[in-house]
Amino acid sequence: MGVTRRFIFPTLRILIWALIAAALVKIAFNGASVETQDTGLLPTGQLVEPTVQVATGTVTNAVTVQASVVTDPAVVVRATLAGTVSKLLAKDGAVVAVDTPILQIRQETPQDPVVTTDPETGEQKTTESPPKVTLQTVKATVAGTLSLPTLKDQVVSVGEQIGTIAPGTLSVSGTLTPDQQYRLIGAPSQASVTLNGGPAPFDCTGVKIGSAATTSQQPDQNADQTAQTAASGTVSCAVPAGVTAFAGLGATLAITNGTAADAVVVPVTSVQGTVQKGNVWVVAPDGTNEKREVGLGLTDGENVQITSGLVAGDEILQFIPVAGGAGADPCDPKSASFDPSMCAG
Repeated sequence: MGVTRRFIFPTLRILIWALIAAALVKIAFNGASVETQDTGLLPTGQLVEPTVQVATGTVTNAVTVQASVVTDPAVVVRATLAGTVSKLLAKDGAVVAVDTPILQIRQETPQDPVVTTDPETGEQKTTESPPKVTLQTVKATVAGTLSLPTLKDQVVSVGEQIGTIAPGTLSVSGTLTPDQQYRLIGAPSQASVTLNGGPAPFDCTGVKIGSAATTSQQPDQNADQTAQTAASGTVSCAVPAGVTAFAGLGATLAITNGTAADAVVVPVTSVQGTVQKGNVWVVAPDGTNEKREVGLGLTDGENVQITSGLVAGDEILQFIPVAGGAGADPCDPKSASFDPSMCAG
């Protein structure tokens, strides 16, 4: 028994470990078989870009702008004659109406002297002529509260600011993105306003669309570039009398700029371009597609009216082709997806 423990068991243990080591070496250096068999099968799957069928429908070009109530700026009162203020006809802080006299300006223009000759002696006599006096009254162009810092006997020039009139009226004003500014070309003079926490929606008139305010300050290099260029225009309209509103109050400004019924429409995702003219990719019966120029009309942000180039029933790509995708020829030097490596020769 002692011989078995001392010699036989250790020998068997060594042989077992040697066999395991040999097996591991073979697996490590020879590896498993990676041979493949030719089954004759070929891949048949292909990428198919989604398409849509041109249809008819109603498109309403309604633009909604987040705005706020603002106080209308004071109107500048300017001198209409060069001269001296001879009379103050209104007091500083007075409430004036349109055409209320504010002040009077006196202008004296020197005249040439009069020379007379005595017929008997031939002696000449020069008589100074009095200056020509012109009086002009400056009147208020708007109603409101007058601010008049100008003093009596003050010398003024034509166009010089002599006071201001605060109309005390309110407007609703908001900023427009480039897309909204395009959609509001030829917009009506009326809009619908909803005040945050205020009365029921009401109509405001005198809709004005203009350019965004510019500044000479250098932009913050760390600021979001998208936020700096997002606003390209402004829109505003007057709050009508009788509507209670306060400066700084938030509001929503809704403008409907046309409706087209029974129009040829397609998704905006199918069109390259947004105003007047655009491009779509028409699918032919054989599955190929080609770019076609179309006329664009109204849009509601999801669908756009096609005024020319397509008819109901035509099939087009649902999305604008990307470089290398369907609808773009990689071997066409004029194509955005031109890639010489993909072309023969």
